[in-house]
Order: sequence, then structure tokens, then C-alpha cells
Amino acid sequence: MKLKSVTLHQVSIPLVTPFETSFMKETEKDCYLVEAVFDTPQGEITGWGESVAMISPLYSAEYVAAGIDVTRRWLAPLLFDVEDLSAETVSWHLRHVIGHPMAKSALEMAVIEAQLKMHNQPFKDYVGGVVDSVPSGVSVGIQDSVEETVRVIGGYLEEGYARIKLKIKPGKDIAPVAAVRKAFGDDFGFQVDANAAYTLVDAAHLRRLDEFGLLLIEQPLGEADIRQHAELAKLMDTPMCLDESIVSAEAAADAIMLGATSVINIKPGRVGGFIEAKKIHDLAAAHGVAVWHGGMVETGLGRAANAALASLPGFTLPGDISGSNRFFHEDITEEIVMYDGKVDVPTGVGFGVSIDPAKLERFRTDSVEILPGQ
Repeated sequence: MKLKSVTLHQVSIPLVTPFETSFMKETEKDCYLVEAVFDTPQGEITGWGESVAMISPLYSAEYVAAGIDVTRRWLAPLLFDVEDLSAETVSWHLRHVIGHPMAKSALEMAVIEAQLKMHNQPFKDYVGGVVDSVPSGVSVGIQDSVEETVRVIGGYLEEGYARIKLKIKPGKDIAPVAAVRKAFGDDFGFQVDANAAYTLVDAAHLRRLDEFGLLLIEQPLGEADIRQHAELAKLMDTPMCLDESIVSAEAAADAIMLGATSVINIKPGRVGGFIEAKKIHDLAAAHGVAVWHGGMVETGLGRAANAALASLPGFTLPGDISGSNRFFHEDITEEIVMYDGKVDVPTGVGFGVSIDPAKLERFRTDSVEILPGQ
């Protein structure tokens, strides 16, 4: 395949309710989509990708405007120069650009879809998925009160979600977790996510979570604190899960060998793409480490791709692959539907969903076309 053009569509999609984590509150999904056109033996083919970078550099160093800039100035020109581009070689061609895994992942995703279309293949078959549906968990943001937390989680349990993840931060951790367990008991999967809000000094406080029988505690300490996570893991009964710290297969190997994690949250955008994400899945499976698929409030495009990856056999815990209506009144693709605690893996060619042109026009705030030689 030969890359012919790239258009970056910046979109802002209103959320059903605000989504608050330990570091920010979102009221819209701000991201950009990659529309890449390729010359292939079958003719001109378009592939789509989605960047999971946020509007601000608070989850990671990346953010929307920077992703657009580095793609326009550096990443896309490198791929334009490749005569026979394939999904498997994208990361190699971009290797000299330091960092920017989310921008690289969005481009790789577009190459993957075009390649899948060229071979008339669904993404699930490409990655080697083994199931037709995946258990659906839901991520619940920090609420204004303990009572509101219980009410919101009760609603998701009634909808049938297979697992609840609650965002926590200092001052909003023990009380809401205790209230949820008191209200709904121990017969559902419940985990917490701190998004690096604590330090090792908080170990005694975090140990209070052990009494609630949580599936795991996700990323309690800083991204670079792999050794400290290993120390905290020794002090807590609750399984330790890493998210922000796992930026590559190499980082995953280090964390496993140091005993810093017994569970890994895999997010393709965070690690540079779906191909690197599969390497982490395979590595974890070889070491007996559980993995689950995280989420970054993706549109239906990213959500469909995530469901396919989560159909691999190593994903033994429910992931953050909720239905579209968890976040959006209206998605930019066909709606991803959660039913009976699961989401079906799309079976169509490519990622199995399509961008609705009318919705793209409605939610788009800007677009940038990139051509060879610009």
C-alpha cells in the first residue's frame, strides 16, 4: 500500500454526564480521527483511526493539538515516503520520532483498517480473537457525594454490566467504596482506579481497601513508580494493576519481573498501537499475568477495535468496553450495544463499523488535510 493523503478531523462530542477522574473532569469527548487514503492493488482504499489523546496533557504528556501537529509535521511525512506500507511496519518507520504513542497508534489504526479492507478481513480474525462477544465493564467517574456514587453504580448494575470500576482520589476513596459494598454486597466484580493520585506514603491508608474484596486497585502511584508499586504490592492483599506505567512490552516485562503488578490494563493508544498491545497480551499470558482491556472514552470506532482485541484468550477480566450510550447520546458510528453484560465483537470487514458523514460534520470542530510534499 502507498499512503496518498491523511485528513485529521478534530471532533467534540457531548457526554451524557460529566466524567471525573483524579486529574480532570470531562464534559465532551475531544479527540481527532484519522482518515487515510491509500493506493493499493485493489484501487483506492480509506482506513480510519482514532487518537485517544485528551484535550489536556494530564493523563499523559500527549494532548489533541500536539498529536495533530506531530502527525502533520513528522509522522505522516515519514509514512508518505514508504513505498510498500503495512500495518506491521508502521512502528518501525516511525521509530525515530521519540514518544507520541497515541498519535502513532491512530495512524497505525488507519493503516490496519485499510489493510483489512484490502484483504476483506475483520479485525478479530487478524488479531486471532477466539470469542464472539466480550464481557462489558463500566468505568464510573468520581461523583459529588457518596449517595450519588451509590445511585449511579446501582443504575449500572441494573443495566447488567459485568464489572464496575470506580475512579478514586484522596478524600474520595474509602467512604464511597464502603458504601457501595454495603448497598450491593460482594456478589459483583468491583475495582478502583486512582490514576496515579497517591504516593507510597499513603500505603497504610490504601491498605484499608483490602477489606472490601476488590478485584484490583489500578495505578495507585505515579507512572514512573514501578519499584514503589512493587513495594505497595507487598503491603496490600488487593491485586495491583498497572495502567499508565505500561507504555510498551518492555515496560510490561520489567513490571512483571519486579513484582509490581499481577494484572495489566492494556490500552493500545497508550502503548503505540494494537500490534504492540497484542505483544503485551502475549507476554502477560506467557507469565500467567491477567490482562483486561482499558478504555479512553472512545467513539464507536475505537470501541469496536477494542472489542476485537479483547476477544483474545488472555483477556480474562471484564474490560472498559461499555455500550455507546454509557458516554454518548449519539455516537459517530453505529451504536455499540451492551446487552446481558457483554458487547458483541463486530464481524464486518475492517473494524466492522463506519463513520457516519453527517455526524462527523455535526461534531467536527476543525480538520487538517496532509498531502505528500507539504
